[in-house]
Amino acid sequence: MFIKVCGLRTEADVATAAEAGADAVGFVFAASPRRVDEPTARRLVAAAPPSVLTVGVFKDMPPAEVAVLARATAVGAVQLHGDYPRSAFDELLEQGFRLIRATALTSATDVTTGAYGEDMLLLDSPVAGSGERWDLAALVGRPPTGDWLLAGGLSPDNVRAAVAEVAPWGLDVSSGVESSRGVKDHGRIRAFLAAARAA
Repeated sequence: MFIKVCGLRTEADVATAAEAGADAVGFVFAASPRRVDEPTARRLVAAAPPSVLTVGVFKDMPPAEVAVLARATAVGAVQLHGDYPRSAFDELLEQGFRLIRATALTSATDVTTGAYGEDMLLLDSPVAGSGERWDLAALVGRPPTGDWLLAGGLSPDNVRAAVAEVAPWGLDVSSGVESSRGVKDHGRIRAFLAAARAA
């Protein structure tokens, strides 16, 4: 089970996630209570162990700007969140970035990992970062293929049930391991990782 803890803002957040067994940590560059600036992101990326994938999360930013910021902060992968066209992925692929396509599930969503050239697909709630659960039953009839992560409203209390229901390749958590919006609770990070690994 691949697990990404997203929206980290301090070195202690990164250390806790890594020590608890996270495979990836995410840093948000989009408008959000979890947003980090370039110097902070660069420092957090440097603090992550080499075994942990660092991910820059972008939304509503042109791919050329994404590339500049991703290179400046040395993130290991780029997550494009929302309605990015295939051309945006192509532009970043040409520059050698590892990519994650993050989107909400609709009737028009292509749930094939790699459909846009991405390495991983992330399926989130319609309001990303809100902590809102969404109806996972929609996945039962059309399960994604390839390396895909489930996100949206996951917490230490419900992650086992979510894994049992849709058997994702991986998980992404942010608000479900916070004490308040944008503030990570290290105890909840550890509890989430433990529950997810036991699922």
